[in-house]
Amino acid sequence: MIVVDAMGGDHAPAEICRGAVQACRQNPNLEIALVGKGELLGPLLDEAASGERKRLHIVPAEEVIAMDETPAVAIRKKRKASLCVAMHMVRSGEAQGCVSAGNTGAIVAGGVLIVGRIPGIDRPGLGVPLPTQKRMSLLLDVGGTIRCKPLNLYQFALMGEVYMRSIWGVKEPEIALLSNGEEEIKGDDVVAEARELIRQGGHRFVGYVEGKDIPVGLADVVVTDGFTGNILLKFAEGVGRAAYDIVREEMGHRLLPRVGVLFLWPMLRSLWHRFDYERYGGTPLLGVSGAVIKAHGRSKAPAIENAIKVAQNFVDQGGVHRIRDEIVRRGDQA
Repeated sequence: MIVVDAMGGDHAPAEICRGAVQACRQNPNLEIALVGKGELLGPLLDEAASGERKRLHIVPAEEVIAMDETPAVAIRKKRKASLCVAMHMVRSGEAQGCVSAGNTGAIVAGGVLIVGRIPGIDRPGLGVPLPTQKRMSLLLDVGGTIRCKPLNLYQFALMGEVYMRSIWGVKEPEIALLSNGEEEIKGDDVVAEARELIRQGGHRFVGYVEGKDIPVGLADVVVTDGFTGNILLKFAEGVGRAAYDIVREEMGHRLLPRVGVLFLWPMLRSLWHRFDYERYGGTPLLGVSGAVIKAHGRSKAPAIENAIKVAQNFVDQGGVHRIRDEIVRRGDQA
C-alpha cells in the first residue's frame, strides 16, 4: 500500500485525490490510503469506478502542516497532521511508501524523526531526476541537508548510485561533484575531502562538474549540498518559465513566428514533454527507512499519479534494502 498526504500541496485535496484515482485506474494491483479530512476527501473519490474505489482508503487526519510552518516544530506539535499520520503508517509497516506535495522541510523532518534513517546514514538527501542532453541525471541533494560534511556528500553519491542503478537501470552510474571549476584545485575543503572519499569508494567518479555541465549530462549522479542544489533547481525552473513566457510574448507581437510555430508545434510539444516535471512525478528522500517521495508543491493530478508510480517502483525494486545493503558492504567508508 502507498499512503498519500491528501492535504499537502497548492492544489490539495482535489488534485491529489484525482491523481490517486488515476494511479489506481492504471494499476489494478495498487492500493492507496489517502490521509486528510474525511468530509473533504469522500466526495472527491466519487469519480472512481467501483473497482478502483475499493482500493482507495480514507484515513482521517484533522490537522494540516502549512507550507510556511517551521518543519521540525510542526512535526513535533501537529502529531495528528495528515503528513505525520502518513509517515507513521510507513514506520509501522501499514504502508510501504509515502507521497506528499506538502512542506519540503516537514517531509524531510518527518522522514528523519518519524520514519527514521537507514542505519549508517548520517543525513538524508533529496534527489531530483533531471532530463539532460545526453541522459537522465540525478541531482542530489536539493534541499534535504542544507549544510553538509564530506561524509554526507559521499553518502549522497553512494545512494544516488544505488538509485540510478536499481530504479533507472543504469548499469554503472557515473558520479560527479558540483564545484566552481573542473580542476582539482577548485572547491572548498568539504568538496575536496568528499572527492577523495568517493574516489576511494570504488565508484565511477568522473571528477568535478560546473553548473553549465549539468544540462549537458556529463554524469548520471551530480552531488552537491542541499543549499546549492535547491538554488540551482529553482534557478533552472525560473529560466524555463521565463523562456516560455518570452517566446509567447514575441509570438504575440509578430505574424511570422505565429505561422512558423504551426510547423514547429510537434517538436515543441515533444520538447515540453521531455522537460515537464509532472512526467517524472516526485523526488525521493534517500536515506530513510521507507519510500518517501516529495512531489512538486504545484503538482496536479498527472504529477501525483506519477509520484505514486515512483513510490511503488521504489518499493518494488527494494530501494531501501539496496541502500542499506550498500551501506553495510561499504561500512569502512561510512
